[in-house]
Amino acid sequence: MAEPTQERVDPPELRALRHDIRTLVGHILGYGELVVLKAQERGTTEILPDMEKIRLAANGITAMIAERLNANTLLPGGPHGRVPRIVKALEPVRPPVEVKSEPAEIASETGNFLVVDDNEINRSVLARRLQSIGHRVATEPGGAAALEQLAREEFDVVLLDIMMPDIDGREVLQSIKADVKTQHIPVIMISALDEMSTIVECIGMGAADYLPKPFDPILLKARVAACLRDKRSHDRELRFTNELQDSYRRLKEAERLRDDLTHMIIHDLRTPLSSLMTGMQTIPLLGDLTETQTEMVDIAVEGGQKLLGMITDLLNVEKMEAGAMTLNCVELSPHRLAEQAAGYVVVLAEGAGLTLTVEAPQDLPTFEGDEDTLIRTLVNLLGNAIKFTPSGGSITLRASRSEDGNAITFSVTDTGDGIPAASFERIFEKFGQVEGQRRGSKISTGLGLTFCKMAVEAHGGRIVVESAPGQGCTFSFWVPLVRVVG
Repeated sequence: MAEPTQERVDPPELRALRHDIRTLVGHILGYGELVVLKAQERGTTEILPDMEKIRLAANGITAMIAERLNANTLLPGGPHGRVPRIVKALEPVRPPVEVKSEPAEIASETGNFLVVDDNEINRSVLARRLQSIGHRVATEPGGAAALEQLAREEFDVVLLDIMMPDIDGREVLQSIKADVKTQHIPVIMISALDEMSTIVECIGMGAADYLPKPFDPILLKARVAACLRDKRSHDRELRFTNELQDSYRRLKEAERLRDDLTHMIIHDLRTPLSSLMTGMQTIPLLGDLTETQTEMVDIAVEGGQKLLGMITDLLNVEKMEAGAMTLNCVELSPHRLAEQAAGYVVVLAEGAGLTLTVEAPQDLPTFEGDEDTLIRTLVNLLGNAIKFTPSGGSITLRASRSEDGNAITFSVTDTGDGIPAASFERIFEKFGQVEGQRRGSKISTGLGLTFCKMAVEAHGGRIVVESAPGQGCTFSFWVPLVRVVG
């Protein structure tokens, strides 16, 4: 029984022989392509059939090299079988029966190419081929020169030989992909068929494709066109990203200028408004006023107070956004805090025909917080509830310990019209209330809930809303018992 034939590893001398023969065949094909290009340029097409025969013969030699110049073919039986096997290996093979003709046209944009190969003929053939389809081409004989060229000029595609004397293709590819300025450039590796394992390694390192030697003009055109399309797509994406970033930068600059102008205006409004209110409040001290005059002064003072509150809201929100508002945290009693906040709005609630209830046990634990800021937060929530609850309704302010025991929870519940779920996030945004008043045409800056959200978050807490149209509304927030700084 015959023993199975084992695959043999080609010795270095045999691989070198194959490489040298393929290089010579590549030269034949390269010079042939140059002749064909010149003939096509000059219109002397009568030599084209003979040149096609030369191309077929060269391809036949290439096929013979791949099929027969290997250890398993030449050395199956040891030294005694060497000569006849070599003779057989050099017998001509029949050229392919079917010859593929080049497609009429492969759609391709034009670009800037860099060809890197230590073989002058290979460089010349590739450059002429690429130039014939409209590309701009630069060539370099080695890896070091190629990296210097890439540092000086922008290229769309690099065709890179693997075997070069100074720096091999793998090292050049690694340098290209490691540099942020060049890593997006598609690299096509140039190789012989014996170097497929190296090609696979290069693909893993980021190479876009490869071209085997000798070069097939149809394959060359197709693969460089695909790589150029990828490069153009990347360039468009990069350009679009840069435009977006530039637009965003200009938008942020415009917002900064707007905020600076707003801050200047509202800050400058406080002084004359305070003077106006002081003057209005002094009028009754100058003498008795009629009932109508007293009513008009009261209306003016109330309007001034509302306007001053709006200005204060704007200033505080801007300070919080800029991180410039400092909290003065002390030990606070939840019960006392709730009672104080309710005291500010009880008259307003009674005037609106509403029932205000406070449920805050006195034995709740104290917590760390800014008293003025949290009272203002509760007053804003209570004022909001009063504003949007019809006469005859009720409002309840509650304080309790959270389920996990680590925070104090405050909530304000009303029996008003409620809020659609789609508006939950928007109502906490700056000026969000302006677009969606719950009822009527009440005047509001749309900053009250924004202030509440920022004030609670500055304490390390969170505010939420629960509501449904026609079923009232509950705003709840919790503040940790011990404030975490930083």
